[in-house]
Amino acid sequence: MSDTLPALSSTPETAAELIRPALCVQAREGRLHVFLPYASNIADYLYLAAAVEDTCQYRNQPVWLEGYAPPSDPRMRSFSLTPDPGVLEVNLPPASHWEELERINTVLFEEARQNRLTAEKFAYDGSHLATGGGSHIVVGGATVADSPFLRRPDLLRSMLTFWQNHPSLSYLFSGMYVGPTSQSPRVDEARMDALYELEIAFGNLPADGCTPIIMDGLFRNLLVDVTGNSHRAEFCVDKLYPPEGLGLRLGLLELRAFEMAPHVRMGLIEMLLIRALVCMFWKHPFEGGLIRWGTALHDRFMLPHFVKSDFSEVLACLRGSGYDFEEKWFAAHMEFRFPKIGSMVAEGVELELREALEPWNVLAEETTSGRTARTVDSSFERIQVKLSGATRESRYVVACNGRRVSLYPVEGSFREVGESVAGLRYRARQLAAVLHPTIPVHAPLIFEVIDRWNERSIARCVYHVASPDGRAYTGRPGNAAEAAERRRQRFQISHPASGRIVAPPEEINPVFPMTLDLRLPPPGNRTRVEKQAPAP
Repeated sequence: MSDTLPALSSTPETAAELIRPALCVQAREGRLHVFLPYASNIADYLYLAAAVEDTCQYRNQPVWLEGYAPPSDPRMRSFSLTPDPGVLEVNLPPASHWEELERINTVLFEEARQNRLTAEKFAYDGSHLATGGGSHIVVGGATVADSPFLRRPDLLRSMLTFWQNHPSLSYLFSGMYVGPTSQSPRVDEARMDALYELEIAFGNLPADGCTPIIMDGLFRNLLVDVTGNSHRAEFCVDKLYPPEGLGLRLGLLELRAFEMAPHVRMGLIEMLLIRALVCMFWKHPFEGGLIRWGTALHDRFMLPHFVKSDFSEVLACLRGSGYDFEEKWFAAHMEFRFPKIGSMVAEGVELELREALEPWNVLAEETTSGRTARTVDSSFERIQVKLSGATRESRYVVACNGRRVSLYPVEGSFREVGESVAGLRYRARQLAAVLHPTIPVHAPLIFEVIDRWNERSIARCVYHVASPDGRAYTGRPGNAAEAAERRRQRFQISHPASGRIVAPPEEINPVFPMTLDLRLPPPGNRTRVEKQAPAP
């Protein structure tokens, strides 16, 4: 083993030259490691790395490089690999045009495949999931001065407002964990008065532009999560133009509501969407106002029907500006984000179940082994119930576990196809630490389509959130076919109940009118009813 220590000069030199860095070479675990010292100049760093490489070739001796990373320099392109629990994080270099962006991502996915790495996985119950890692999209310029957001501050205002107007952009491409305490909360999910403060910031944004420092001061303290963390926000401005000493001024905007796509083409179409939106707002700034969604944000837009409808409006805006995006390009995203659970048809009426989104709650912090942790209650899930073909609204109703699902007619299509939708929130599993621990597990979910006129059940199905036989899965599915079989087994169509069946009474939730929350007791068992606040 050979170690080289830094040498101290005994001659009178300047303070900057008093301590000279040195190369450290060490044999460990049968490998030769070379520790690169810190270099303030990129040319010195590259000269040293080239010398190490030449020596390796001359001696025919491979080495492991470690130590300091090269100093930041816009002329140098690099990527980095960071191990995270369960995933390998890859930070890709920036691309200056579309062909380069496509080539970088295609090479990444191909190299990952050859090394038996993938951007997708299967849960124990067969659910098809992404890896869980974020695939954040970063937009900026070749230099800080070239950043489109610093050159045109109104571009950031347009994107903030448009995203706030269209929740599908926040939820269609994100991960399983959404909501105020997620890794990418919307600006209107952090604080109740966030939109009010944001409107004041918009009003103080000069029409003819402003300095980067003023722009950062207007938005930095608003684009944060509930704890004030500016990094954990849907629009992250950490690397845009932070105050001196508080970060890197790179002119970059990071869009965090993007999870790793399971296929390279799905990820590329997301980046193409962002590029088109930036171009659209650069030419024509968005002049719309902010929308007070209230509880509708987590009532309607957790359901795939409303996410798809809202995203169709986004694509219509792009087509109106000359960018011919087609809805079928994003069909894979919709199916992957909101997979179909199953469907059944009887007497021309179809009942379809699809997975929906659920904003999980963060529980109170706990200290174990000297470490403080905050767990997430993932015991609750939500599904979308859609009834089609029931052109006579008053005839057919849907019941789940003996309670009526209040379906709402889909605007513009009920008369043609008789479509109506609703959300169903339920406890899927019991965990060690949960919100409302006295509420039992509601699964399996038993659905019935009831003909009110004849007081009989015409169709019946059962949805199991785990194995139908009650046994725990011993391992993850070995392949896609096995995963699909597990999903198929968890949805079962059975014979409708015989005899006279009276439809359950209608349940109205004034806070979340689109959702049947099985956590609430039936209407007859409720001891206290909250009144809705009067309209202003």
